[in-house]
Amino acid sequence: MEKVVIVTGAGRGIGAATAILLASQGYAVCVNYRNREESAKQVVNTIKQQGGSAFAFAANVSVEADVQALFTEVQQQYGAVTHLVNNAGILFTQSTLAELSVERFNKVLITNVTSCFLCCREAIKQMPNGGAIVNVSSAASRIGAPGEYIDYAASKGAMDSLTKGLSLELAERNIRVNAVRPGFIDTEMHADGGEPNRVQRLSPQIPLKRAGTATEVANSIAWLLSDEASYVTGTFIDIAGGK
Repeated sequence: MEKVVIVTGAGRGIGAATAILLASQGYAVCVNYRNREESAKQVVNTIKQQGGSAFAFAANVSVEADVQALFTEVQQQYGAVTHLVNNAGILFTQSTLAELSVERFNKVLITNVTSCFLCCREAIKQMPNGGAIVNVSSAASRIGAPGEYIDYAASKGAMDSLTKGLSLELAERNIRVNAVRPGFIDTEMHADGGEPNRVQRLSPQIPLKRAGTATEVANSIAWLLSDEASYVTGTFIDIAGGK
């Protein structure tokens, strides 16, 4: 059976690195994106240049109709989805909780949590016995991100709960559900929070004294999806340099 994977938010950073790595391992890859069309197409081009199979598909994965269209298109092009990486997510400028608006808080929850729920729901409708899902959470779910991103941390905590609960629901179908929790990873996302050099500022506080890379996270995602992790479900891998 062909391995077919959707990687959400795959136009940059961890999602892009994961899509490229999985394609090199024989997966047919759907590179999902919302706004970054050129970046997503470049990821697809890289995969094809390396002999892999991929296509890009625009969908706001926090919108039910978009998610249904995404999964329908993948099934038409490649067959049933066998693997899923829920990577799409947002954060906003650093802020204390007292300064957060309801609109911002709800947008973070909808984008980060509702998208994970919707994609999981559609995936398990298609998945044969023996599929796998990896949710990209964050070390913020453990740390809380005080004074910076409490809304983001809360959304990732909800994703952790979803991961654990779904892993138990799907265990009898041998569909494994796990999560990775990246810490200070050197990606463009820190610029979204208003501090492009955040990782460099905080590196001295990390036990390994450096930022992580998107590829290091992708390696853990790929392992959790693979048959090498066939007895692993409901598990969280912290990729945070010891933080």
